[in-house]
Amino acid sequence: MSNILPIVSDFAPISLKEMDGVKLMSRTDIKFAFQLSKLPALLSKLLPFYNILTIDGKVIHEYKSLYFDTNARKFYIDHHNSRVNRNKIRFREYVDSGLTFLEVKLKNNKGKTIKKRMKVDSITKELSNKHKAYIENIIGKSLDVTAKQWINFSRITLVHKSKKERLTIDINLTFKNNEKEGNLNDIVIAEVKQERMSRSSDFIRIAKEMSILPIRLSKYCISTMELWPNIKQNRFKKKLLFINKLKQA
Repeated sequence: MSNILPIVSDFAPISLKEMDGVKLMSRTDIKFAFQLSKLPALLSKLLPFYNILTIDGKVIHEYKSLYFDTNARKFYIDHHNSRVNRNKIRFREYVDSGLTFLEVKLKNNKGKTIKKRMKVDSITKELSNKHKAYIENIIGKSLDVTAKQWINFSRITLVHKSKKERLTIDINLTFKNNEKEGNLNDIVIAEVKQERMSRSSDFIRIAKEMSILPIRLSKYCISTMELWPNIKQNRFKKKLLFINKLKQA
């Protein structure tokens, strides 16, 4: 991380309050995965176009997430089977801003990601009745879900200077359940978040110039396959091969 600190420190800062206009709770998103070694050059090329989220002088922020699913792994299987109108449930702690939320994400049949959340005091391994009622109200039915795995990472958040676009760059990704743990420490997962899909993004243009191509990728699904290798994953084989190739490069 030390080799990117001088570069990210050159970005103009933007505060959490100033980011209100690009929360993008309903959005389209495009993900990219690439080797960590490419990140310094990429950041240098992005510098003229983006500002960086800065909290108490920090530009690289820690995120902790605890994901929930049914015992049959409904959310994972729905994603594996490319089902539309699928959900994810998690607690997420935004460590540097001191905020924690229960978050419910919906991927709808128009390809949009809609995130709804309620503020909570802390991450808990058990859902309270209030949590369950909130989830049921959003999803529209009662589901018996339990905590399955932690996913933690460090994030750089860039905001375009003139377009309604946010870019997240995740590094140092680790995951674990009660028996096993793993990481994607040599891989960067970036995500362009826009109100409407637009290929005019400066990040997308620069990424293409650097042979960084988009890939449909879920941190939850990748970590699930690593932690439970016997789970159904035939439709994700190409993604796993791609990730393993990045790890070995």
